[in-house]
Amino acid sequence: MSLLDLPHHDGSPLHVSDESPRLGDVVTVRVRTSAADPVDAVWLRTTYDAEPVFHPMTATTDGDTTWWSGELPVHNPVTHYRFLLVREGGDAVEGQHEQEWLTASGIVGIDVPDATDHIISAYSAAPDWGRDGVVYQVFPDRFARSAAADERPTPEWAIAAGWDDEVIFEPFDPRTPLQLFGGDLDGITEHLDHVEEVGADIVYTTPVFPGESNHRYNATTFDRVDPLLGGDEAYERLSTAVHARGWRILGDLTTNHTGDTHEWFTAAAADPTAATRSYYYFEPDGTYATWMGHTTLPKVNHGDPDLRAAMVEGPDSVVGRWLRPPYDVDGWRIDVANMTGRLGALDVAHDVARAARHTAAELRDDPLVIGEHNHDATGDIDGDGWHGTMNYSGFSWPLWSWLRDPATPARAFGRPVQVPRRPGGAVVETFRAWHAAFGWRATSQSWNILGSHDSARIRTMVGRADVHRVAAGLQFTMPGVPMVFAGDEIGLEGVTGEDSRRTMPWHRREEWDTDTLAAYSHLARLRRSYGALRHGGLRWAHVDDDTIAFVRELDGQRLLVVARRAGGDAFTLTTADRATHLLGTEPGGADLEGPGGEVVVPATPGARLDVWRLDG
Repeated sequence: MSLLDLPHHDGSPLHVSDESPRLGDVVTVRVRTSAADPVDAVWLRTTYDAEPVFHPMTATTDGDTTWWSGELPVHNPVTHYRFLLVREGGDAVEGQHEQEWLTASGIVGIDVPDATDHIISAYSAAPDWGRDGVVYQVFPDRFARSAAADERPTPEWAIAAGWDDEVIFEPFDPRTPLQLFGGDLDGITEHLDHVEEVGADIVYTTPVFPGESNHRYNATTFDRVDPLLGGDEAYERLSTAVHARGWRILGDLTTNHTGDTHEWFTAAAADPTAATRSYYYFEPDGTYATWMGHTTLPKVNHGDPDLRAAMVEGPDSVVGRWLRPPYDVDGWRIDVANMTGRLGALDVAHDVARAARHTAAELRDDPLVIGEHNHDATGDIDGDGWHGTMNYSGFSWPLWSWLRDPATPARAFGRPVQVPRRPGGAVVETFRAWHAAFGWRATSQSWNILGSHDSARIRTMVGRADVHRVAAGLQFTMPGVPMVFAGDEIGLEGVTGEDSRRTMPWHRREEWDTDTLAAYSHLARLRRSYGALRHGGLRWAHVDDDTIAFVRELDGQRLLVVARRAGGDAFTLTTADRATHLLGTEPGGADLEGPGGEVVVPATPGARLDVWRLDG
């Protein structure tokens, strides 16, 4: 029996009549079963004010496929549901039936907690542009220098670096955050044609506020743009240029901490009676809470209403100010969102997320607010706070573990040892577990990232260009929003997050991996052309150690994606009468045919990803 014959439900429009219902609505949900794995009855189980309630489902047969339909009351803001599958026969005991649960993580034969239930949220969804787009992340100091950058003096805290100098990145080297290459915002504006070539239409920059570091996550103020980047006027020019192309721009805000040179903190540290003293967690001896023990990053106190008003609440807050003209930022990526508002017994994280999103919604018709969370964002992204997360746990780490070069010098992010190299089956189970934990909509709104300014580069992790292109293929074809870290598209390398912040070699184009750049461009066009890759459901089709295949489906569109990390044998899928080849990350690739509703996926000598449109 094929994986495609297993009972299936996900949160896509093919299976849910309304992805974004209102509280009190009734939504039709559907389960797909196959004659190859017959089911005799299906019950929809939901939790009504935390009490399990069962609703019968009715069957409609279409050839070898049966669709089971049921009515789901959206009684709670986040409604849980699962399906009870009943098969006649089972054990020899008379009257005994086989029973299984169909949960968001798959089929299970035992009673399991609600943690793996499907969920549907009555809170508003992310804007369409945030889900349909491709994000391009820029670390301003390393992306591009305009001519004006040559006129700016190096500040006292910084170590001036030439554009071709090596990045200092060894652990605990005090020079690492001080090495200044001088990239600026006008440099980004001058290279938007390159962003277009990549296929992106959402520009996300790491912080632009002044800070005594090259990363600027230790802000000295939130009231202006760093003059080293060109100041407020340069940010306005960038925003205007981005919007003129019909694109969007996202800012980066650290709501968890400031720098120790921030005007709020310096006033508070100098005077225990200062108005901003309550913005931080000061002890009687003058010590204070920090981010992960770094004294240069004092943690702010979101339990204090004055701090929350200054940071996230209302049009004059930090969140609000930059969403208004003349900057017109379309939303925020929130740094350290997982720790914001949490310290020991205090946990107001949801209140902070809710306030930030409410402020954004008051000022813009369709803002996007993404929270950084490099571990488990379960429960943080299914309500009216962050729309989604930078999906390290649910996308990056399983993908790394499947494609990692055993000999890579890349260092793991967030763990003391390298990520393990795992076979395809284990990787797919990991994907399914995280899809279940986050929920379908939040997964689809979160960012698929191969790496970022905080991690090793994907090219260094996988070691080869063809495997890198397989990773990019999965980034653009799985549920979620692709986020490309500037330089990945031309094969830049980096052993750690700091090392990955290498400068873009604009004047050394002969070093670019143009085949990989072309692959990114083609993948972005394909994703934009097929709604199934942005909003469609996902059914796993074939999995072995070196191969992962799945089908994305929406409104009559069916796309087959086959990713291989190494050469593999041919295999047959009962999916369609014909498959038209749309994209291959390596040369070659052909239309597929097979007998009687089957297609034969050919053997391949090496790593590649292919996409076919299924017909018939």
